[in-house]
Amino acid sequence: MYAIEVRDVSKRYKLYHDRSYTLKDRILFNRSRYDMVWVLEDINLNIDPGVCLGLIGVNGSGKSTLLKLITRIIYPNKGSIAVNGRVTSLLELGAGFHADMTGRENIYTNASIYGLSRREITEKMDTIIAFSELEDFIDSPIRTYSSGMYMRLAFSVSINVSADILLIDEILAVGDENFQQKCYQKILDLKGEGKTVVIVSHDMAAVRRICDRTVWLANGRVRDEGKTGKVVDVYLSYMKNRQPCGEQR
Repeated sequence: MYAIEVRDVSKRYKLYHDRSYTLKDRILFNRSRYDMVWVLEDINLNIDPGVCLGLIGVNGSGKSTLLKLITRIIYPNKGSIAVNGRVTSLLELGAGFHADMTGRENIYTNASIYGLSRREITEKMDTIIAFSELEDFIDSPIRTYSSGMYMRLAFSVSINVSADILLIDEILAVGDENFQQKCYQKILDLKGEGKTVVIVSHDMAAVRRICDRTVWLANGRVRDEGKTGKVVDVYLSYMKNRQPCGEQR
């Protein structure tokens, strides 16, 4: 049984031509001029348990949309996605956090979203705080946190909720080098425990280090997939010779 099965998935959005810059504009004028844009088209992927899959491609190629589809934040217009196991995701910095609550309070709230009981969260609290290295700030409101501190807390919660599948969208690019390396090592540890990881990244060195397989998305389609070394080499060669305009999706 696959951890994630993506079958003939396509997703489209409305691209409006008449922008509404004020609330008055939105009330008085009907935004009726738009095109339907396919962000993803006919995507097929089988991801085995315990595999770390990299998603690469230029901005707008559909990587983040695919992760949101897997987490069921949004749904495809065509096709289906089957996910076997508990999923935890890091898709947007600070998502699921309340700015006026402390770091500790947000740990309870965020972990409960993934299905943990208060008792389970309490048992994991010290481990979560220790990994985040935020002991001195954990009882401060997170509106006082930097973006790197947000990332530390979010990642620490996500890796401690006993999930089977971890989805990461570029969030590890925030923060200092030492903590990034700590996170990458933890991902390798989770993979060794049989967890499945899907990571979007523009850091090809990190993709080479942690990903078994890699998928290159371009203009909403799979342009190449396979062993990470091969796909990254082809992608980097393409990027070296591509025109400045690149993909538009």
